[in-house]
Amino acid sequence: MRKFMHKVRTLVPATLLLALMFSMTVFASEGEAEYVPSMYATFWSLLPPIIAIVLALITKEVYSSLFIGIVVGGLFYSGFNFEGTFNHVLSGGIISVLSDSYNVGILVFLVILGAMVALMNKAGGSAAFGRWASTHIKSRAGAQLATIALGCLIFIDDYFNCLTVGSVMRPVTDKQNISRAKLSYLIDATAAPICIIAPISSWAAAVAGFVEGEDGFSLFIRAIPYNYYALLTIVMMIAMVIMKMEFGPMAKHEKNAIEKGDLFTTGEHTYDTKDADINPNGRVIDLVIPVLCLIVCCVLGMIYTGGFFSGESFISSFSNCDASVGLAIGGLFGLLLTLIIYMIRKVISFRDMMACIPEGFKAMVPAILILTFAWTLKAMTDSLGAADYVAGLVEAGSGSMMAILPAIVFIVGCFLAFASGTSWGTFGILIPIVVSVFQNTNPTLMIISISACMAGAVCGDHCSPISDTTIMASAGGQCDHVNHVSTQLPYAIVAAAVSFVAYIIAGFVQNAAISLVIAVALMLVTLVVIKNVWAQKEA
Repeated sequence: MRKFMHKVRTLVPATLLLALMFSMTVFASEGEAEYVPSMYATFWSLLPPIIAIVLALITKEVYSSLFIGIVVGGLFYSGFNFEGTFNHVLSGGIISVLSDSYNVGILVFLVILGAMVALMNKAGGSAAFGRWASTHIKSRAGAQLATIALGCLIFIDDYFNCLTVGSVMRPVTDKQNISRAKLSYLIDATAAPICIIAPISSWAAAVAGFVEGEDGFSLFIRAIPYNYYALLTIVMMIAMVIMKMEFGPMAKHEKNAIEKGDLFTTGEHTYDTKDADINPNGRVIDLVIPVLCLIVCCVLGMIYTGGFFSGESFISSFSNCDASVGLAIGGLFGLLLTLIIYMIRKVISFRDMMACIPEGFKAMVPAILILTFAWTLKAMTDSLGAADYVAGLVEAGSGSMMAILPAIVFIVGCFLAFASGTSWGTFGILIPIVVSVFQNTNPTLMIISISACMAGAVCGDHCSPISDTTIMASAGGQCDHVNHVSTQLPYAIVAAAVSFVAYIIAGFVQNAAISLVIAVALMLVTLVVIKNVWAQKEA
């Protein structure tokens, strides 16, 4: 089997390279803006991300898998023309996404977070917090519940959530021998799922902006009780911690962590820093104060970009904020304050502080590379008209079986977000369609369907290896990315399956309280059944 997989990994890139070399037809002379590929808005437009995802799960190697998906997208766009493929992948893909101001802001924030984590480690703050937590959090369940609680509290933005929760809770979970895969799952499951039900967040602002002709913020509030995937994911996390159950690949990771102290199980232990040269005299405040500074600065940075200091209200400034620029501004000020505090406290020399900045950059290189490839793959998919293809399918099926349309919207949202790796793009495609279908017929079903769209987008984003939030969660938990995806997927699928049934029930009942109670009960029963079945399998 290993020899076969080695051959697959060798032959697939070689085959694609040959396809590029032999497709030397003349590329269309028209400008790229006017060029429409023959595969535009067809099923083929979804194939590049599908190829990348399948290869990543099979080969356990994410970089080449994403790159192959990008090349396939370029081939489809150019009609298998070498020059056209090369130009589109480079100019329309990699260079385009790296020159996008929003993307650059996220990369700047990543680098700053990496530098701050390196500083907190070098100053001994992370180790001190781990020692403190070991005297207050004395169980694996307590460490996991604390991680969930912190993830729920940091609801402003999913990127900020992933990296901050990871930095704070990693020493705690390491002390309790919780695998990095489980930590990454807890981070990921309290990032987008929490943001999508938090009225004051960058996600609420994005959703409200896609609802035309309606009060978007009011609709968002009314849709929260129907957002089954987000709510059931929270229920599932807490219930599994209390029931002390794991299943699927995660069970192996947790077993190794408990019995052998191996937090990684498989993959390169890139993030194993137990033997790092740290300050043994560090104190808890050397971690807490920088994190608090970062949180306050990032909140101020986000509302600054939304016009808060120009007279806008707090909620309005959040609705209009530029999360990318706000996080970059906040991160920069947080880093400067951290440097000043450490200089005043003299816990680390100035030379060592400066050395931590490139060290933090290097620690974030894997996440930056994966993000760049994921953004490029999305650009390839967009250029092939995947959004138009999916929108056409939804509109074509909206005329019949209205009661089960929320469940259908949920599945379509899952698939589109999984293939594209973006929740916000899925909102932009599906929410206007849902509003146009139900706006003048059934307002309650419109709210349920909008919520189904949001839940499906978050679910697909949660499952997808090419999702930026998933990549951030791997970075925050300092876990091998493929390990994070493969261990998280069974949990996300269970929550998605229960959510799908819940949307069928909601479509007929159309009562928020009744439907939510049934959904929660169904989730708990499902977990009990899975626990019993898994126990019998392991016996």
